[in-house]
Amino acid sequence: MMKPVNVLLIFWVMLLTGGCYQIKLQLVDASVQKPSNVALYFSMDDKEGKPIPDVTAAEFKIYEDGNLISEYESKQTMLNQEVAIERYTLLLLDMSGSVVDSGQVPLVQEAVGAFLENVGDNEKIAIYAFDGREEIIPISPFGAREAALERKNELLSKYEPKDPSTNLNGAVIAAVDELEKAKSKSGIPLRFGTLVIFTDGTDRAHRATEKEALAAIEEKNTSSFVIGLGGEVDQAQMQNFAKDGFVHAENKEEIIESFKKVADTINAQAKRYYLLSYCSPSRAKDHELTVLVETKEQKGKLKYQFSAEDFQPQCDPTDAPKFKIPADVQDGDDAKAEKNSEKSKSEPKKSTANKSTTKKQAGVKASTAPPPPAP
Repeated sequence: MMKPVNVLLIFWVMLLTGGCYQIKLQLVDASVQKPSNVALYFSMDDKEGKPIPDVTAAEFKIYEDGNLISEYESKQTMLNQEVAIERYTLLLLDMSGSVVDSGQVPLVQEAVGAFLENVGDNEKIAIYAFDGREEIIPISPFGAREAALERKNELLSKYEPKDPSTNLNGAVIAAVDELEKAKSKSGIPLRFGTLVIFTDGTDRAHRATEKEALAAIEEKNTSSFVIGLGGEVDQAQMQNFAKDGFVHAENKEEIIESFKKVADTINAQAKRYYLLSYCSPSRAKDHELTVLVETKEQKGKLKYQFSAEDFQPQCDPTDAPKFKIPADVQDGDDAKAEKNSEKSKSEPKKSTANKSTTKKQAGVKASTAPPPPAP
């Protein structure tokens, strides 16, 4: 027979943990459209901040005003993110004299290949190189990773630095600008940009300052990773550039694994995002939507207010949602994404496609090439 004190302890544990929401669901944007479609784009992390991937639509419970909506009535489904989201990744490679002249190009080629083979199929990949010159040099334009795989060996093997110096800061500014140009040409409403920098040193050209380079990344809210090679890398500076991850390869043997690690991290970040769509049974008035998810150990919820005025039947939950989020909201900064999402509902959308102030200031250019209880 269990001692009373143990029963009391168990009771308090259940009381303390039963109402806790350890899973963090962070809204990025929502789409509400006729006839009665509601779609939410959100991220999901566990209590340690790690992405929670591969949750199915059936594992989410949808409530309107505290009432559970039947899955048969809501037809809830998880949409393929490609219908409303595009992800752009620019791989920026240091091809200055210290890399090329030391015979490391074949190793860089192999590492780039490993990165491309491990990164997600849905990423649009571009490869650019930099040395001491003002501009960055296109190796492979934005496109499917297969195209980049085909081109990287041929073009990297022929690369010759015309200026052996290292224009790292200027290259970062130009790379962010190239990401923005690519995103601005897309008709998809949600566009996310990621910059992956590989370098074996620090900026030597002094064409732009570190402050200007960091400002470019922050201004466009670009996700950024850095792979640093060898002892000359200024790790403090690289960690400033690496908002989402810094990997230091101590020697040449660690380069390939470093590129793989960054690719895996990018994949994990993408898998934390979900595009959940359903058909609302409401036909008028404002409502509070609550999405609840529960695993064996954790649970989480997300709330959103929407209007169902003039909603009608004949809803198809697979219809593409119509997001109106600002184009400069980027992956890797969910809090800012939510803030911008709310702002977009009350303010006109402002175009950012042609902003190039930071680049001009730096004098840098790019080459033209079971059901849970109601919450």
